[in-house]
Amino acid sequence: MPEITRRTALRSATLGGTAAALAAAPSIARAATTHTGTNGTSDGFATSPSGQNLPKDNPYADLLRDTTGADWRAKMGGGSSLAKAYEDWERIDPDKPLPPGRPGVDYTPVITPNNGSLPFEIRDGVKVFHLIAEEVQHRFAEGLEAYTWGYNGVTQGPTIEAVEGERVCIYVTNRLPAPTTVHWHGFILPHGMDGVSGLEQAPILPGETFKYEWTIRQNGTFMYHSHHDTMTQEGMGLTGMFIVHPRRELYPASGPGALGPEVDREFAIMLQTWFMAPGTHRPDPFSMMFNLFTMNAHVMPDTEPLVARLGQRVRIRFGNLSAVHHHPIHLHGYEFAVTAEDGRRIPPEDQDIQATIFVPVGRTKDIELVGIYEGDWVFHCHMTHHIMTQMMPFTNTVGMATAGRDGQAGLDEKYKELLPDFMTMGNAGMNDRTGRPMHPIPENSRPMYKGMGPFGKLSVAGMANLLKIRRDVSDTMLANNTDPGMYRGPRATQALPVSPAEMRAAGLAV
Repeated sequence: MPEITRRTALRSATLGGTAAALAAAPSIARAATTHTGTNGTSDGFATSPSGQNLPKDNPYADLLRDTTGADWRAKMGGGSSLAKAYEDWERIDPDKPLPPGRPGVDYTPVITPNNGSLPFEIRDGVKVFHLIAEEVQHRFAEGLEAYTWGYNGVTQGPTIEAVEGERVCIYVTNRLPAPTTVHWHGFILPHGMDGVSGLEQAPILPGETFKYEWTIRQNGTFMYHSHHDTMTQEGMGLTGMFIVHPRRELYPASGPGALGPEVDREFAIMLQTWFMAPGTHRPDPFSMMFNLFTMNAHVMPDTEPLVARLGQRVRIRFGNLSAVHHHPIHLHGYEFAVTAEDGRRIPPEDQDIQATIFVPVGRTKDIELVGIYEGDWVFHCHMTHHIMTQMMPFTNTVGMATAGRDGQAGLDEKYKELLPDFMTMGNAGMNDRTGRPMHPIPENSRPMYKGMGPFGKLSVAGMANLLKIRRDVSDTMLANNTDPGMYRGPRATQALPVSPAEMRAAGLAV
């Protein structure tokens, strides 16, 4: 199955990127080809006779106000947060977009672990993207694959990156067996570009391509997802991150309105929940039970870590498109500043310092920190069921005796007479099971805990990942977000067992 890597994303900055980069990522490379449209045209991308194509000179200066003169300004309340928001949008004239931003020149590209960024090309001063909605053979983790839906060969879709003030044109081709649309979550844009099927546009039928085009008047962390049969299509994986980098020349260097220090490392993480019954090969978007909790559609330890050098400033952008679950994401070993919510930067004087960031459904939040402590620092959802994988209902046997006719062993045997593959929980929990072997799990299923660390079996899985801060990572390793391996600090910094003599010396009972 094709896989997008960070290396591919960096080398393929545009749709017309190097042949080597496109060959390395065939799922993305399709976006660089010329497609013949459903109406027989061929202009570099397909067009649809039923598509809502926006003229290049389309005016929407009155997008945010229906009143005239200063009436609408008075309604904002002078100096209020709402007035400030409208003033921010007015920095950009939608009919006079600014030049397209260039990766590595005008902004530092974001890293999307286990994924990559969508290539683009610039045509007549417009940044042009091509999203292809299609079925994907996706690997949540080793030994657990599924037929999902996604964009350009990946679930969730590749991250779209843009720069404040530029005009974007996004062609969306539907290769699914059902109609679809795309909603640009959190954006201020013309009504007909918002993507709600039936209300704001006709659905994109299988085989059709629609065009979405607008001038971006914001910066921050946003998302995109289907808005046709939303429960089914989001639940199958039609989601993605959309990052808009600020145009720094529009902001003061210091004082009120300043953007703050530039970051050295920037990561995007999509949080999502799924249900995959053990032994099956397709998510069930209709179930209200959820047993896969993912970051960028992967479960730990198959999540690609976030790698940074000691002393670097790191930004992590979280988005949550789970069906019903909010996620309190806790980072070990650090406090961080909450710097943005729903695409809007929080003034420095109002930024909270936290160790756990609560990310509700449908929201985005950014955090920033400086890597001053070396190590492998886990960050994970603190809803304890969310750091397990394919958890199913169990009989609670914690505390049960291990032997005898009615003990744990006897219970296992009784269950196995009726359900040969049934696995009881264990009288001391799931992760250790007091030395008893786990029963075989069905094919294409995943143990609830899996993975080894430098000190033994990992006690965290599911919606979790590692922030790896190292003093000795090279520029090449950073460019490719290369995993530096497991960290094992100096012995003097480790929690270790103590002897009875040491306990007595500390005045403790042995």
